[in-house]
Amino acid sequence: MAQGAYDAALSYSQSRKQFGQSISEFQLIQKKLVDMAVSLDAARFLTYRAAWLLDRGRRVTKESAMAKLFASEAAVQIANEALQIHGGYGFIKDYPVEKFYRDIKLCTIGEGTSEIQTLVIARQLLSPQDQLTVACR
Repeated sequence: MAQGAYDAALSYSQSRKQFGQSISEFQLIQKKLVDMAVSLDAARFLTYRAAWLLDRGRRVTKESAMAKLFASEAAVQIANEALQIHGGYGFIKDYPVEKFYRDIKLCTIGEGTSEIQTLVIARQLLSPQDQLTVACR
């Protein structure tokens, strides 16, 4: 969903004209797009890291919670920025960003809220077993 919201914002910013140029040429819009792209990549890499460790038989409680927390929070931010880029059109059902904005919040609620993911990560970071693992790295 975050990728879809980003793609919609990128496409819209390139096609929407304001003051004789596409809004993608405005620095503020470029900054929003860059931040969205960076968050998407970071979420992907956290997820890939957890999967890579799982494939090697490692316990990934902390890593998967980190990926879920970051990806879901990033998705909400990306959807919000996509809506900002669309302006008033972002609320019209003719544009896909409206649905992304509505649906994406579920990511921070479903299958473990962001608060629960935070608690899981904290417990893992503070557990003697995790501290031993960190010391051995």
